[in-house]
Amino acid sequence: MARYHMRSLILFLLLALLASLSQGFLRTEKKIKSAVFLSPKLVMSPGSVSDSYLFDMDFPRGHIGLKSFDAEVVDEAGNPVPLHETYLHHWVVEPYYVRKGAKLPQQEMFRNHGFQRQDPKSNLDSTSSDIILVKNGGLCRSSVLRHYFGSGSETRNTSTYVPDPYAIEIDNPEERPDGYEFKWLLNVHAIDTRGVEDKKGCIECLCDLYNVTTDSYGRAIRPGYKGGLYCCYDKTQCRVKSGFDNGEKTRDLYLKYTLRWVDWDNTVLPAKIYIFDVTDSWKKSVGDSQEHFCKVEYDVEPCKTNGDGCIDVKKKSLVMPFNGYIVYGVAHQHAGGIGAALYRENGEGICTSMAKYGNGVKPGNEAGYIVGMTSCYPADPVKVSYGETLNMEFNYSSAVGHTGVMGLFYILVAQQLPEPELSLPNLFQAPVGSVNVLAFLAVTVLVAVVVLMAAVIYRRQNREDGYQSLST
Repeated sequence: MARYHMRSLILFLLLALLASLSQGFLRTEKKIKSAVFLSPKLVMSPGSVSDSYLFDMDFPRGHIGLKSFDAEVVDEAGNPVPLHETYLHHWVVEPYYVRKGAKLPQQEMFRNHGFQRQDPKSNLDSTSSDIILVKNGGLCRSSVLRHYFGSGSETRNTSTYVPDPYAIEIDNPEERPDGYEFKWLLNVHAIDTRGVEDKKGCIECLCDLYNVTTDSYGRAIRPGYKGGLYCCYDKTQCRVKSGFDNGEKTRDLYLKYTLRWVDWDNTVLPAKIYIFDVTDSWKKSVGDSQEHFCKVEYDVEPCKTNGDGCIDVKKKSLVMPFNGYIVYGVAHQHAGGIGAALYRENGEGICTSMAKYGNGVKPGNEAGYIVGMTSCYPADPVKVSYGETLNMEFNYSSAVGHTGVMGLFYILVAQQLPEPELSLPNLFQAPVGSVNVLAFLAVTVLVAVVVLMAAVIYRRQNREDGYQSLST
């Protein structure tokens, strides 16, 4: 009987070892943390615009890896606000360093460092500045599109999750300038469309509806500019219907944002953010010496024939500034958008991101609005080489015209792939060079220890089974 129990114990130990190996012996399960935050209030009334730049936002502190950033507009009670009441043109978050003891900057210092053109008076790239912006890896980050995360009306139904084992590295202490602290900037651009004359015109920022002739810095808007960001800046007002009573309709709204992250360690692989713009002026024929200039927005002219076949197609070829592996992709479009694609010169597809439209009235399903964009998670990360040309294509319906539309592609690029999972099938199937030597030795030592322990217990049990009392 004792030997039977001993054999059962040994079998149990071996099965437990095999189970641990089959699940990947050295794999560390990342513990994802999450938190929900609210922005400072946005005071909105019918036709009003809030384009606020909010500093030192609530955010997880320390050396972390971001896994997702999701957001939506809510009211004072925390209820989601539908797009047909308050249109979320965009929100963007951007990290920056601030010198310890320095005063926070005025809003005007950061204006136009998200989607809009740069303020020529600002000097936020200088290491002597109290503020140093932290940029993504995109091609137009010198003046615009520097942010880390951003979205618009599609925010509720677009996945921003960074696939395992990757994360976006935040506040690496080795990269932080001496004497500076890591902070976050949030820009929220919202338009209250309750009671307005023309909701489509208001959300597309038609200049005539806002009765403006200068931009947010007082500079004259160029001739022929029909509508877009330069006409619907902070505290502008879209025209409200005659006789519409604003009454007590002023209300406080908030951007509710939900973050998921992990504490940074050696089990997390960094993925870097790149943002590409279909309006980039760079041309391959000119070469690397040409500076990238991104207009960020463009107009879609109405087609001359009627029908669903009217599609505006805008393409751009860009040379990639990295070696790495694309692990995530998503496009950003405005109302009228159909979808976008990223592909190689030979036509091989990398990511197709399609617009999802609502068909109701509830938040997240508003008819006529883009309520989501499909995200790409390649089954096998897509290898891209430095200097390789990739093509973008953005499609909009041109059955009617649109002003101030966008064509942005967000991708996440990893510099390395994870080691093959250390399981028994992988140990026998993987090439010798692909298995981490130290991990293999650790597994070998563990197997030896378990076998030795079992042998010792077994020998002791054998001696006990053979013992006879001297008194008999």
